[in-house]
Amino acid sequence: MTAPAPAAEPTAPDSLDDLVAAALAGRLGPDPAGERVTVGFVTRQGARHPGRARGYRNHVLSLRVGAAVGSCAVEPDELPDDVAYDCVGSSVAGLLAHPSRPVRVAALDAYLMGVRPHAGAATDVVPVPGGTSLAKSAARAAAVVDLLPAEPGQTVLVVGVVNSLLAELRRRGLRYLPCDLAGGRTEWDEPCLPDAPALLARCDVILASGMTLGNGTFAPLLRHAQATGVPLVAFAQSGSAVLPRFLGAGLTAVSAEPYPFFWLDGGPTPLYRYRADREGR
Repeated sequence: MTAPAPAAEPTAPDSLDDLVAAALAGRLGPDPAGERVTVGFVTRQGARHPGRARGYRNHVLSLRVGAAVGSCAVEPDELPDDVAYDCVGSSVAGLLAHPSRPVRVAALDAYLMGVRPHAGAATDVVPVPGGTSLAKSAARAAAVVDLLPAEPGQTVLVVGVVNSLLAELRRRGLRYLPCDLAGGRTEWDEPCLPDAPALLARCDVILASGMTLGNGTFAPLLRHAQATGVPLVAFAQSGSAVLPRFLGAGLTAVSAEPYPFFWLDGGPTPLYRYRADREGR
């Protein structure tokens, strides 16, 4: 990035399309037509923690713009690796018009992370201590759930099921509705329901994965939060620099985790947290 971000913070967007339009208009930082992707890669990961009956897989598209890496998770085998290779050398502006939503999210994420790095923008940073995969997953879950404005007995709609998050909610006496487009079952053999909008009336708080940006399911969650005041909290490896832009426009808090993610490294890794009601955004 060769130009600073604008001095005045633009109005919070109402949608991902609004944010893309603001970036293309040069309202968020340097002209994206002059910013290019120099590295593109796909991370394919499988995990099953000791003592857990169920495993999972992650596929993540990542694009580098300058010193920043932006990411968007996809369903396994949703995108061929050639998509990452084809992005290399392209301008951010060009990729913001790409037909694939995950590509648009990853490019926007890299661009915005270069404009406003987490280290100088987040409300606070929580170090996830080094350790086993399960220990790190549990520590990360505790830091995320700390952001929820919820009391024991209330119900959390969890969009994008992560068993460590569910375990932490159970530990704190919170009820939950597990929701995931991929379906499946939780570690406690509960069905993961695929239709988040159908569950919104039954929850007191929404906890949503950043992956909702890439699969197109973020918009109805944001609209519901805007219309009802129900708190919406995001935990974001996908779009970790994108989601904080919605703080104060329906989003209550964000746990932002840029690449490399906690599951890639056994040592300590940072978790950047944002709250709409705190300074430092």
